[in-house]
Amino acid sequence: MREEKNSKGFIVVIDDDPEMRSLLVDHLRMEGYTVEAFGDGKEAMMYLRSGSLESEAVELVLTDIRMPEVDGLSVLRQYHPSHPHIPVVLMTAHASIESAVEGLRRGAFDYLIKPFKLAEISLVIKRALNYGRLQRQNKVLTSEVKKTWTLNEIVGKAPAMKSIFELIERVAPATSNVLITGESGTGKEVVARSIHSRSQRANKPFIAINVTAIPDNLLESELFGHTKGSFTGAISDKKGLIEEAEGGTLFLDEIGDMNLSLQAKLLQFLQLRKIKAVGSNVTKDVDVRVIAATHKDLKRAIQSGTFREDLYYRLAVIPIVMPALRHRTEDIPLLANHFLQKYSVLNGGKVLGFSSNAMMKLMSMPWHGNVRELENLVERLVVLTPHPIIQSEDIPLGEGQEAESFFGKAVSDHPTLADLEKRYIRVILEKTGGKKEKAAHILGINRRTLYRKEREYGLIDESAEEPTEDHLETQLEEN
Repeated sequence: MREEKNSKGFIVVIDDDPEMRSLLVDHLRMEGYTVEAFGDGKEAMMYLRSGSLESEAVELVLTDIRMPEVDGLSVLRQYHPSHPHIPVVLMTAHASIESAVEGLRRGAFDYLIKPFKLAEISLVIKRALNYGRLQRQNKVLTSEVKKTWTLNEIVGKAPAMKSIFELIERVAPATSNVLITGESGTGKEVVARSIHSRSQRANKPFIAINVTAIPDNLLESELFGHTKGSFTGAISDKKGLIEEAEGGTLFLDEIGDMNLSLQAKLLQFLQLRKIKAVGSNVTKDVDVRVIAATHKDLKRAIQSGTFREDLYYRLAVIPIVMPALRHRTEDIPLLANHFLQKYSVLNGGKVLGFSSNAMMKLMSMPWHGNVRELENLVERLVVLTPHPIIQSEDIPLGEGQEAESFFGKAVSDHPTLADLEKRYIRVILEKTGGKKEKAAHILGINRRTLYRKEREYGLIDESAEEPTEDHLETQLEEN
């Protein structure tokens, strides 16, 4: 039977009882499903294995356990390994529940105990179909990721990302310096590692250093090295990271935060390819490719005098601009599923995917922290979600979004300033559990002022007397 247009799904029903089979077929067709029915497991398996367009469109198998010749467990054993993303639901009588439990161990989605209510079977089938479709969707996304994820840890099919993939392929074999710009969390270091791993320097060191992580007075020593006694604490000669990267790649993250004096020394190294350790008069030739990255606007920094223009052009021989995640929302499903697979494996493989509403919620979020924020959220969801499919309500809104949501709703009816203040005071009091001292601190007013505003806005009984200083002190102790 061909799948009907606008069908809710294609189900194969297997039961040797003609009355039960007819009842199931009639009910499922009334529900809007396309149904193919068989009276025994052997005939059903011939159909399922036929390789026809119809058999390949099957989305669920509903089979009785006890049947002559080929029973339901045999159907499960023969069909499930080659079609793991097609759910199998077993039907059984009380006397064969042990067989149904064995079926669950072998991969069945669920089982129904006869006699069952039609509403019960409708619910189980709906859940099973949703599960199967999600599994197949994840399989497709995984395949899609493999097509587009070709450069180390970079996922993306957005046009901007495809351009970056192509640029990395062209840049990697060269020796020119690269400057990667973009917001924090967009994957600048991942791109730098991709360039290194696809270059002729791949078997040499990749040394990464975050300029902001090291105090200015120590950064020169870390980069160029120092000699014994060159400064307090220099108890022995030390090789710098530039020299450590000999033959390989030096990645300078947050280069926009480097101080001007060190910028001059870095520029000299880039021009001469020679280094001189702190406290030494000896220069050394070093063969290192430099890749720098920053979230800052360096052209604006040049105008303000905090970044050298000549250093900028030395670094930006090949510029790469990483797009923010909010500008490539089509990549969010790919990234989310990639991270889910990564962390699900590390946490026992219990979480299988996202519901459609959950994915829509992820795609609507602003992602100020970009890919790094998404990865952190997915890892947290994998650890904390109690069920196999992550739901929309499992995904928390960030504090900033909660604030935006509050103020968006609060001003939607264009309130007066007094109304808005009243609403805000009520929210803060609720957040603090009515603790006046904490609420007053958050609101930036003293407790007496808060008390007066509560009376003014009708948040407490207007006939109540204003508390004395002693009363306020008692409240403070209680809070």
